[in-house]
Amino acid sequence: MSDTTHKLLALHKPKGYVVTRSDERGRKTVYDLLPQWAYDEGWMPIGRLDLESKGLLLFTQDGHIGNTLTKPGGYQKVYEIWVRGHVTDAHIAQAKKGVESKHGLLKALVVEKLGTGGAKTKLRIIIDEGKNRHIRRLFGAMKDPKFSTPLKVLELKRVSIGSFKLNIESGKWRFLSLAEEKILNV
Repeated sequence: MSDTTHKLLALHKPKGYVVTRSDERGRKTVYDLLPQWAYDEGWMPIGRLDLESKGLLLFTQDGHIGNTLTKPGGYQKVYEIWVRGHVTDAHIAQAKKGVESKHGLLKALVVEKLGTGGAKTKLRIIIDEGKNRHIRRLFGAMKDPKFSTPLKVLELKRVSIGSFKLNIESGKWRFLSLAEEKILNV
């Protein structure tokens, strides 16, 4: 007996792949990284990662599981990002308070500085909802105090969804184990 139920599969999405079933512009899609049956049998991504983002992406055939995992306030998602610019304590406070956008209030639950390198700052971000380009827009709405230019997310990697942490090589996929599914509570 297998220790997987085949309800969820996880992919470590590299940069340069679109999260869609087919792309009218002919770009590579996440389905190019999965077996043909994932496309044929209607496995759908739970949430999105934009073309330039990488990291954990879950897929399911079960609409209920997809809705449960994407419902705002439901599951925390953790990201590691590199931002061009000097991220200050004031930026971190603003990111947690939120900034208004045409997509509504964009904010993070947790913003933790992990390090710096030149004029870049590495951050760990936790959100419990994900509007379109949420983290990129959140930081883009703030300015670097030194240069008065908008902060820019240079690199974004989702490292966990709920209790499931990314532990797969870039470009690879695998089914979640029964224990992993149980911890996710889906």
